[in-house]
Amino acid sequence: MLRPAPGADRTIAALAAAGLVATALPLFAVRPVAWTVPAGGYDAVVLTSANAVRHAGPELTALGLPVLAVGQATAAAAAEAGLAVAATGEGDVAALLDSHGRRYPRLLHLAGRDRAADPRLTAVTVYVADPLGVTAAALAVLDGGVVLAHSPRAACRLRTVMAAYALGRADTRLAALSAAVATAAGTGWGAVAVADRPTDAAIVAAARRLAD
Repeated sequence: MLRPAPGADRTIAALAAAGLVATALPLFAVRPVAWTVPAGGYDAVVLTSANAVRHAGPELTALGLPVLAVGQATAAAAAEAGLAVAATGEGDVAALLDSHGRRYPRLLHLAGRDRAADPRLTAVTVYVADPLGVTAAALAVLDGGVVLAHSPRAACRLRTVMAAYALGRADTRLAALSAAVATAAGTGWGAVAVADRPTDAAIVAAARRLAD
């Protein structure tokens, strides 16, 4: 389980409910950064990660804007924080904007430092995910197991650190949240299963299929 806490805790609990024993192997540590609202008015806030809700602070609530969320987990975090979720997309941010961008032409994207750019958004960094050091001993847990990757960045870093220690992938199976995540992880895995939807429940189901 490559996600950092607290997302990792929920996924590990879901895996346990599916009869799977999981180990956390976070590749990044998430922390907030100071931010200010850019000048100009906005019609809505775009959130592509629950981390933005956790780390944006009271300034996010003070905006009083409707939220366009990518993914059920992000939408749930926004609703729990008392924000009004106007739309939830199950694909990527581009698909969400294609569906709802005309209704909300001036969009403020609160996001992590590492993100894909979109000219339709005014993006502001509210958190960063710093790479953590990973030892060869820690990576040994992957041998013969199933690794869950929720993001292309995590998948790419996993590929990089395994290559740095000259570790093969043939004995490790990969459960990816999306096709983009699977692509970022590279080739050579013993087996790959892509979640049929970009949700935590779907990636747990993919991991369960690989574990059988």
